[in-house]
This record gives sequence, C-alpha cells and structure tokens, in this order.
Amino acid sequence: MDDFELALRGAAERVEGELDRILTTDTAPEQRLIDAMRYSVLGGGKRLRPFLTLQTSKLFSVSERSALRAAAAIELVHCYSLVHDDLPAMDDDDLRRGKPTTHKQFDEATAILAGDALLTLAFGVLANPETHGNPAIRADLVTRLAKAAGGHGMVGGQMIDLSASGADLDIGAITRLQRLKTGALIEFACTAGAVLGNAPAKAREALRGYAHDLGLAFQIADDLLDVEGSADEAGKAVGKDAGHGKATFVSILGPERARAQAGLLTDQAIEHLAIFDDKADLLRSAAKFVVERRH
Repeated sequence: MDDFELALRGAAERVEGELDRILTTDTAPEQRLIDAMRYSVLGGGKRLRPFLTLQTSKLFSVSERSALRAAAAIELVHCYSLVHDDLPAMDDDDLRRGKPTTHKQFDEATAILAGDALLTLAFGVLANPETHGNPAIRADLVTRLAKAAGGHGMVGGQMIDLSASGADLDIGAITRLQRLKTGALIEFACTAGAVLGNAPAKAREALRGYAHDLGLAFQIADDLLDVEGSADEAGKAVGKDAGHGKATFVSILGPERARAQAGLLTDQAIEHLAIFDDKADLLRSAAKFVVERRH
C-alpha cells in the first residue's frame, strides 16, 4: 500500500469516527430516522471529498479539529445527495456502496427525511463554534456550502441531469451540468481548508483551479465506469446512463477520447498545485487516483 492509499484510508477512518460521534444520540421516538441517517453515512465510501478538505487544510496549518468537522459536514451533504439520488423519483437505484440503498433498507419516506436531516445537520456542524473560533469564518463556510449544494450548485446540476434524458446536449452543456452536479461540492471540499486557514487569494485561486479540473476528471471516470465497469466494482448499478438516453462525456467523445481528456484534466489539476511545492504531493496523487480508480 503506497503513501496515498495509507493517507486516504487514515482520513476515512478519522472522518468515520467524527461522523459516528456527530450522529450518536440517545434512544428517542425519532430513532428510526437516526438509524436511517447512520445507515446512509457510516461504513462505506472512499471519503474522497473529506480527504481533500483535510489535505488542503494542512497547507495552511489548520487545526485537525476544525478540518475534521468541515470534512464531516461535506460528507453529510454528499451522503444526503446519494440518498435522494437513489430514490425512485430520481435515479431509482437499489444498490449503493455495495449494499441496499436507504429507501430499500427502510422506506421511501424515511429515506427522504433522512436526506433532509443530513443536509441540515451539515450546516449545524459548520456553524458550531467547535468548528472554528471566528464566527465570520464559520458564516463564510456556511454561505459557500449553501451555494455549492443549492440551486446554482449540486441540486441545480441534478435538475439539469433529470431534464437531460433523451436531450441532445453538446460537450459545453455536459461540462456545465457536471460542474454543478459534481464539481461544486468538490470545489467546496478543496477550498474549505483555505477558508479555515484564512489563506491568501493566490492560494485560493490555485485550489479552485485544481478543484475545477479534478471535478471534471472525476465525472469522466464515473462515466467510463458506467460504461466499462461492473456493479461489483462500482458498488452500484452500471449502464444506466445509456439506458436512460443521457448524454455523457463518454457518449459524446467515445471512451478513448474521454479517457484522454480525463488524463489532460488530471495534468492540469496537478499544475495548479505548483505554488505549494511538495506539501501538495498527496493532492497530486488524489488527482491521479480519481482517473485510475475502478470503484
């Protein structure tokens, strides 16, 4: 196991512990909701977005406690989006991270409420003084996450995606869709550490550039897995984009050109990190991991 894999696994374990702590509650009448939230969040996933937050936070000497709470908040939003994405009214999936989706394990109404609760909990985590002593920084994080997750971010991208079945989208439209649906939250994950560390504008811009190219490369890799991967590898159903008539990077460019484009984006993402020298080596490895992964 190389340094990156060890770092990714270690970050996942620390984030898992923080999420477990955040989601712990005494037995209550709403316990079924808490159980569904914990089912949706714990015990699976690469925790790539939290990893990006933890690593970028190190560039600015952010405390582990602050970075870990911001990372957990991002994962709460990501998991909420997966719960709602899997619902019959959305992508209608039965499998997520190799186990039944939340609405299959519980029921649709509980899954909807669990997603709602995870989203709102994320903002509570960021707004808590335990995340950072400066209320202005906490408010900045909340505002940025609201934009990344909302109608002009992830949810807006999901709406475009739902409307795109059978539509004749060009590469520009697909790029915009995925920048919102996937890229907005990745950008927040990459820049949250800079906000926590009150980083200079040049450093923030470098991380935004890194996140932009990383997010698109990540989505192309996902599109390739949907075409070439198996359900065992992906941990979810594959071949659904083609079945729904959705335009993707792969359907427009073809697998080989899409793979080449992902490689180009990876190289560009890495170039953005030049100002951080060897302190950003694990972020460089993360960019390569994104396009080489098989799950």
